[in-house]
Amino acid sequence: MARQLKIGLFGIGLEAYWQQFEGLEKRLTGYVQVVEDKLKGFGASIVNLGLIDTPQKAFDAGHEFRKQDVDIIFLYVTTYALSSTVLPVVKRAKVPVIILNLAPEAAINYAWFNNLNDRTKMTGEWLAFCSACPVPEIASVFKRSNIPFYQVTGMLNDDPIAWTEIEEWIAAAKVANIMYHNHLGIMGNYYGGMLDIYA
Repeated sequence: MARQLKIGLFGIGLEAYWQQFEGLEKRLTGYVQVVEDKLKGFGASIVNLGLIDTPQKAFDAGHEFRKQDVDIIFLYVTTYALSSTVLPVVKRAKVPVIILNLAPEAAINYAWFNNLNDRTKMTGEWLAFCSACPVPEIASVFKRSNIPFYQVTGMLNDDPIAWTEIEEWIAAAKVANIMYHNHLGIMGNYYGGMLDIYA
């Protein structure tokens, strides 16, 4: 029986935000749950570690993904976060990484936003839409650390192009998973351990 593909999923943020911006953590956790539900629809097992918001949680998440033996990681950039809350996760897990740069909606409702008349609420709302903000920093850190990564940009909902691309990444990961666990028989004479034969 084939081993089911196992996907690691996490979102990011800053722990300091949660007390400053009421409802932001819950909202972002909800976004990560939407991604998990959609990924499940593509026939994979999901290890969802929620929001990683401190460097220590990042180290713990890297160990957990490794322990869970995930095949691929989807990093959902939910809001601004320090690259130190991202790098330890993927560096320890050592599997392919897909950065999900998915906006929760097509745009902020600026008429509503400008009528908030509260800078803290406005900042919290902006942070809920800030998924693209740390992507260049994360990409730069991955590149300097020689960590290959790929990026899907689009919207969380109502974006068939982005979600088709995500589905294609999962299909590719399934093929890699099947081939890795494949038992191949070869007719003829060769010495055991000649791994070039299988390649």
